[in-house]
Amino acid sequence: MIELAYCDSAGRIFYDGKNEPLADGGLVRAVGSGELVPTPPGTVPMVLPGRHPRVVKGIARRRQTLAVMVPAGYTRLLLPAYERDPGAPALPLFGYTFACAIDDTLHVAAMRTDEGEDWQPRTFAPNELELLVKKRLEDDAGNRVLRQLAKCSLEYSCFTAQNVFLERGEAALPVSPTCNARCVGCISEQEPDTGVPSPQTRIAEEVTAKELARVAIHHLERVPEGIVSFGQGCEGEPLLRSIAIARAVALIRERQPNGVVNLNTNGSLPSALQRCIDAGLQAVRVSLNSFRPEVYAAYYRPIGYDLDDVFASIRLACDAGIRVSLNLLTHPGVTDDVSELEAMRDFLGTVKVDMIQTRTLNIDPEWYFATVGRPARAAGMREAIAEMRTTGVRVGNFTHTH
Repeated sequence: MIELAYCDSAGRIFYDGKNEPLADGGLVRAVGSGELVPTPPGTVPMVLPGRHPRVVKGIARRRQTLAVMVPAGYTRLLLPAYERDPGAPALPLFGYTFACAIDDTLHVAAMRTDEGEDWQPRTFAPNELELLVKKRLEDDAGNRVLRQLAKCSLEYSCFTAQNVFLERGEAALPVSPTCNARCVGCISEQEPDTGVPSPQTRIAEEVTAKELARVAIHHLERVPEGIVSFGQGCEGEPLLRSIAIARAVALIRERQPNGVVNLNTNGSLPSALQRCIDAGLQAVRVSLNSFRPEVYAAYYRPIGYDLDDVFASIRLACDAGIRVSLNLLTHPGVTDDVSELEAMRDFLGTVKVDMIQTRTLNIDPEWYFATVGRPARAAGMREAIAEMRTTGVRVGNFTHTH
């Protein structure tokens, strides 16, 4: 028996065995037990204010809708289904996942898609991280890259930023304060009239190649199989600073031949990407929400480029022989739209990428559907991921060095 899990106005979680909840998969529907797993460690429950859960019998109006955020390594399969009160506020930029109860245990609509020790939830002793950050800032005083990473580590709990100070895994190298897209769900710069605050503050300065290289060299000296990555959530589009990135890559490779130098990008500028590859870039992750031009444009709202340019960058990188991943911003009802899956197959049939990394698109679901539309028919997220794998592409969540 799948039972309703809900919140009261104080955010306390309760179970209601008399009501079976419905979920939103682009179309509101019942949930299959095969779409559910017990809540994994690191799951974060959230109450959705002014929203009441949809159940088989109608609307549970005296209940507040419960949603959860699933930890890295899981891909969400369904959204909570609810009715919104008139005037209820827009939801913040989080990844809202359906939750329910089975046998008095909270379950979520998600599947395990990857494992990575460096991405597990972390706990620190009192002041442990603060002391590591303080020492590193003292060792490289004035480095503006480190100042931004300190903020991201301590205020936003960003794993790739924390990795710089923990000296492990994939380390962030934020570089660009500007962007050539106006993503509806941008986490670092929201337009004032959206009524939704940006959860992060974008890097404000154009840091130098030397500042970037110092952070990267320090990391690779201490993490032999580490990754250093330009292009993070706390910045704009790194390809707008491809000259600085190319110079930094050259400086890194003069000192450290080990590890992987990676770039996260929207792939908007193929010639700028080529400059970085020529300098020694070894891997690229290209972000997109859709393989359909109209859906891509509705969300990214690109300035001076389109999805064809993104596809050109992906082909260019594959032809250059570097590691190519797609950073796919997934959302039930969009990613698994049957027309989306057809467009995906068409593209992946023409180019061989190494990996699709699924990323939960953090946005108010109603806002996203209003932006890109709901599906006429959705195959389901499990089926969508299986379809990706049938193309011969590895599907996961993290960049692996092996």
